[in-house]
Amino acid sequence: MDTEGKDVNTHLILTLLAMSQLTVLNIKFFVKKNRAKNNLAPLYVRIAYGTSSVDLSLKRDIDLANWDGPNGRPIGSRDDVRAINNQLDQVRAEITNCYSELKYQKKDITAEVVRDLFCGIVPKERTLGELVEYHNGHLKHTLAWGTMKNYITTQAYITRFIEKNYQVSDLPLSRLSYTFLVDFEIFLLNYKPLDHHKPCTHNTVLKHIERLRKMINVAIKNEWIEKDPFAKFQAKFIRKDRQILNEEEVDALEQKDIKVDRLAWARDLFVFSVYTGLAYCDVMTLTSQNVTRGIDGEYWIITARQKTHQSVRVPLLPKAMEIVTKYRTDPRALAAGTLFPTLSNQNLNAYLKEIADICGIEKNLTFHLARHTFATTIALCNGVPIETVSKILGHTSIRTTQIYAKVVEKKVSQDMSSLRSKLLAKSQPTPHFKGLQAAQ
Repeated sequence: MDTEGKDVNTHLILTLLAMSQLTVLNIKFFVKKNRAKNNLAPLYVRIAYGTSSVDLSLKRDIDLANWDGPNGRPIGSRDDVRAINNQLDQVRAEITNCYSELKYQKKDITAEVVRDLFCGIVPKERTLGELVEYHNGHLKHTLAWGTMKNYITTQAYITRFIEKNYQVSDLPLSRLSYTFLVDFEIFLLNYKPLDHHKPCTHNTVLKHIERLRKMINVAIKNEWIEKDPFAKFQAKFIRKDRQILNEEEVDALEQKDIKVDRLAWARDLFVFSVYTGLAYCDVMTLTSQNVTRGIDGEYWIITARQKTHQSVRVPLLPKAMEIVTKYRTDPRALAAGTLFPTLSNQNLNAYLKEIADICGIEKNLTFHLARHTFATTIALCNGVPIETVSKILGHTSIRTTQIYAKVVEKKVSQDMSSLRSKLLAKSQPTPHFKGLQAAQ
């Protein structure tokens, strides 16, 4: 082998040796001579691992005349020297055991972590309250207020549960378990609010537990908790049909002559959603910039859903276009710079309750009901494919659209009537076929 080849191999070997040293625990004892007094210097241990190192005082001084620097030990046969050497051996063994324990537990190891374990410094364990605050604090700028409000409600229920079941204000994350989740579920099902709020239904309880699961997932990702308490926990939502307005109810709502301005305003917003499928927060943030000509030359709403950030493109049906035109010059809308005058969701839903009474609609009229009505009564029942409906609604999965868009009896009747006609036509021979039979 030539000289150049030997140099390359030597460099490679030295590099590998250097790399291997980076992941080996090194323990070295030394004295700080610059702090010596009367020839007595403080004794230290240096813990090094990888690229990190830390010095730790052993709380004793040693005579510099007896100190063997290269070997990191005092020399001599006196009893005090032997005692110091025994102490150093014990310190080395304990630090090595701490390192081995961290490796066994598969912890992230640094010199500081080894030092803390040797000194008995245990990292403060995160609590459930801290986790909730951390989670909600990080999401408050990314979630809509309506969604954030739900997390705050869940936080309040968690606090009440801990205070009642554990008689404390907070719990370490290590206390969370399968039993904790079951007890929390039972607590929510049996909790009777003292204010005007209604008790939690089965699905509402599972919504709170679902939010808790998302928080626990944050703790798992941050390695604040070792075991997932949800590993064996299973809960199923009770599937319920979504309420919708049928054609007759939509007609009654549209044609009712409403004299009260605030109720007419709320009715118009609701009907606009019935013909576009847009959610409350998306309707309230529309501006004239969102109305543009589509590929067909007609007017479209082009926006993005606040909830999922999915792009939404909705052709403006005639009724929706009428409402846009009606409010184009409304001073309230012009002042806000929006397509419609803004109205809080709470007031809007309160007004819709009054409108339901006026129109003789016996259903729980909320703004979100308009979105369900669009999916079924307006779109699916008029032959619009579910894939198109899903695109208009801005859903990320067609399975979500299937929940919204139940097939109503009228659509079933229409489809079965069409099928019945086709089957009857097949069961009767054609006149031409009869003619052939007679000729034979």
